[in-house]
Amino acid sequence: MTIPPSGARVLLVEDDRDLSTMLAELLGEEGYAVTVAPDGQAGLHLGLVRPWDLLVVDRGLPGVEGVDLVRRLRQRGVATPALVLTARGTVADRVEGLDAGAQDYLVKPFEVDELLARLRALLGRATLGEGAAELPIGSRRLIVGEGRVVGGESEVILSRREALLLETLARRPRQVFTREKLLDHAFDNAETEGAVDTYVYYLRKKLGKNTIETVHGVGYRLGSS
Repeated sequence: MTIPPSGARVLLVEDDRDLSTMLAELLGEEGYAVTVAPDGQAGLHLGLVRPWDLLVVDRGLPGVEGVDLVRRLRQRGVATPALVLTARGTVADRVEGLDAGAQDYLVKPFEVDELLARLRALLGRATLGEGAAELPIGSRRLIVGEGRVVGGESEVILSRREALLLETLARRPRQVFTREKLLDHAFDNAETEGAVDTYVYYLRKKLGKNTIETVHGVGYRLGSS
């Protein structure tokens, strides 16, 4: 079964102007709403600040390399399905891209029909819920990418930064994270480690003081509730 795009939002990160223009026009004709980022740094910024339904990322990007771009987005809680375009088609290259968090990998030159089919498949899986994720937070659950904690007496809505911080802890519940690591994983351009303490306070206020445990002299880890 094919899933129509229905205005699905696509972030296309491609530095080849001719190719990006052709792909943007093609996808637009298919019903996608396409935004083009001309380099990895712009792609990373747009990937973090706007919601997307699909990511199409060239591997050989200036600024931030394509696989590294996908990896950074995943580290910051962006779970949007991603397809990597590349001129390198070895097994090792494909494995690296998939391990970084990409859902699919397409080698250049490619047939347009195959690209469209792969995008429909990615969008269909996400629509059916396979792209969604829930992480346990004590007796409750964090809905990844939506900033919602459900399962208690009432649903709790988190800010984007609160959600990223909580997701980072919840993905490795036994690990103790230093403030420096949390800054790197969950914060964009935060200047001081005090920002971590501030958002830990916000999360405890919304979800309970035991949600995040302080490990004195080291940092934080996920708590019991």
